[in-house]
Formats: sequence, structure tokens, C-alpha cells
Amino acid sequence: MKFSPEELNRYNRQIIYPDWGIEGQKKVKQATVFIAGAGGLGGPVSIYLAVAGVGKLRICDNGTVELSNLNRQILYTDEDLHQLKVVSAQKNLKKFNPLLEIECFSETISRDTIERLAGNADIIVDCLDNFETRFILNEYAVRKKLPFVHAGIEGLAGQLTFIHPPDTPCLRCIIPEAPTPKIFPVIGVTPGIIGCLEVNEVLKYLTGIGSNLKGFLLIWNGNDTDFYRIEVAKDPHCPVCGQ
Repeated sequence: MKFSPEELNRYNRQIIYPDWGIEGQKKVKQATVFIAGAGGLGGPVSIYLAVAGVGKLRICDNGTVELSNLNRQILYTDEDLHQLKVVSAQKNLKKFNPLLEIECFSETISRDTIERLAGNADIIVDCLDNFETRFILNEYAVRKKLPFVHAGIEGLAGQLTFIHPPDTPCLRCIIPEAPTPKIFPVIGVTPGIIGCLEVNEVLKYLTGIGSNLKGFLLIWNGNDTDFYRIEVAKDPHCPVCGQ
């Protein structure tokens, strides 16, 4: 794989990172990432994956841009109000990186649609706001043995883990039952911080740099600016990945 002079210039500051190099950039360019959700988490995730030079993004969200989204959904502006999120996302991401290949789907993720929507993704990123759909992603990741970055946010707090079946606990091992759906508060900085951490996990996986957050749930408490890890284990009786 060759890079154009424009690409070498655009990605120069990460290519010169010794652990990244041109080989790391090739791996990133060859990758396909499925982003489930284009809201608060999906904005920073898709933007930073785009500017890093990920070859192809597949983004799924069936919502429209509303005024109440704009305190935290940084992919959109007032010009995008009442438009399909994925239409605005595709347009705006191309401004960040015109070299990006992107496929967007304004559809509902279900057990019947997930395989088609995820396509040939190398990794799945959870940018959702409900656990029922997260559990669908989790089941698909376990079935396909695909890496799956989970994150969740509320208020000034967030959580993150890296799931890679069959080596790690799956999401149902960690959170057996879906919490009751509700409209929850979000301070805009929260998805920015947690979304960037999701991108960090994706890029480390794609390039082989460092180690991923396997077997741990990372908790961020924004009130105290505190990070801590909780060790998580596989549940042998898990209905998704148990024996």
C-alpha cells in the first residue's frame, strides 16, 4: 500500500511516533470500523477516527438532529437541525477528512439487521444510549469473535471497556440486565472524554500499540476528576458467552 504526498503530510505527526510509523498508518488505512450511534459519543469517535486516517467508517443512527442535542453532539451545528443525523454526519466528517470513505445507515439496529449494517467491520464501537441495543451488538461480537469497545455516560461520569470474545468477559457478564430506560442528564464534556478514550482503544487495537482495556471496566468520575478500574471476570453461566 502506497500513500500519496497529501496523506504523508496529513498524517505525518502520528507516522513519526516510533510505535506507529508507516506500518501503523497502513493498518489504520486498511481498517473498517462500525460505529453504532452518531450522537454524543459518536461525534468525537467518528471525528477522531476520521482524522486519524481510518480507511472506512460505517455509521448507523436512525435519529434526526434536535436542538437539545447540541450541548454534547459536536458533529452537528444549528445548520443541521431536523436533518437525519447520518446525512449531516457524512457531510461534516468529509470536511474533517475528504479522503475518508464513509457509509451511513439511518436504520434501527436489530438482530435482523446487525450483520448487514456492521458489514466487514474489523471492530465495533458502542456509541449508543440504551442497553437493549448494546446487548445486540454484544451478541454479534461474541458470535463473530469481533472486538467490541463499550462505553456509557451519564452526567459527569462514564465507563469504558474493551471486549474481545472469547478472551474477555462479554457485556452481559459485566451488566447482566438492562437498566430501565430513561432520559438521563449529560454534561457535554462527558461524551467528549469517554468518546476519545474509545478511539484510543480502537487505534491501539488496529496498530498493535500498547494494551487494550481487557478484563477491566474503567470508570471516570468527572466531579472529582478521578479514574479507577474495576476488574471484571467471565460469568460461566452468561447466556451469551457462557459454557
